[in-house]
Amino acid sequence: MCSLVNDITVFLEGNGFECSHQMRHGFDVICTRTLDGRHSRIILPLEIKARSQEEAGRESEYALMAIQMISRESAYPLIITEDRWHRQREMMEARLLAHLELFSQAYARNCEVRRIDKAEAKAFLTVNHSYGHAACRYCYGLFLKRHTGHIAKETHENHVGKMIAVATFSNARKWVKDGKEIRSYEWTRYASLPDMRISGGMGKLLQAFIKEVRPDDIMSYADLEWSKGEVYKALGFKTEMGKDAVDFSIDGRTWERSPIRSGMTASKAITSPADAGVIAGPTGAEVIAGSTGAEVIAGPTGNLFFRNFGSRKFRLKLTDYK
Repeated sequence: MCSLVNDITVFLEGNGFECSHQMRHGFDVICTRTLDGRHSRIILPLEIKARSQEEAGRESEYALMAIQMISRESAYPLIITEDRWHRQREMMEARLLAHLELFSQAYARNCEVRRIDKAEAKAFLTVNHSYGHAACRYCYGLFLKRHTGHIAKETHENHVGKMIAVATFSNARKWVKDGKEIRSYEWTRYASLPDMRISGGMGKLLQAFIKEVRPDDIMSYADLEWSKGEVYKALGFKTEMGKDAVDFSIDGRTWERSPIRSGMTASKAITSPADAGVIAGPTGAEVIAGSTGAEVIAGPTGNLFFRNFGSRKFRLKLTDYK
């Protein structure tokens, strides 16, 4: 059993969850159940050990096949990569517990949406989003007005009056179709507090943006490292196409992840991982947006690499066009 599997198991058992270990399609997985014992969950820890992009590609293919097979046998597994576990431990622990139904529940009807500035959005996303902040034009915060309903985590602090989720959107991309100007926007980020489940929160922020800006079109990408993007379908988005996997350089000392652009050498990386444009859905799903950012020479990386599993594009058309 690898150290990552052991670390996660120790954490879960320390929080009262019983765990067992299985070998599924060539990978060690952790099997446990939700807090109420009603549902089984599969956790797939992925070590980062590739020493080249080619090796990372092969490992990604094996892992993706395992994920697809596990998904057919049970639910989509919770994937925990070694770099995120070490670099963003607190956030990943909270997300893991929420996946097992140990979270504070909030409802969108008990919240209000406010426009916030970029500094506020950046501060929240830096702490609560796996890729941090990203370039954006419109920023919205979801604030809890009152707390009702089930609170699974009794020791959770009182969040009433505080911002519990953030959504950001790009400026418009414009084109003319049949004599009409179409304005398309990109949903660049969504993140909530990792140990809080907000029923209807993502939709409430989306509707606030639509009401204020009146877009013709909104698009985003579901990162398959996190989910299949079912949350977008629930919000009315339609699946369009897939997007190729992204290679990352991993600093083996700090576990910092930096995307590698096509045609770049491993010694070059995008200015910040935030420039990769990834947003997180309310169920822990991650959604990738377009890549921006200048190429710069990165520092020593520890010669580790990881390739994610690609993404799925979703689009919400609010104006009828072809």
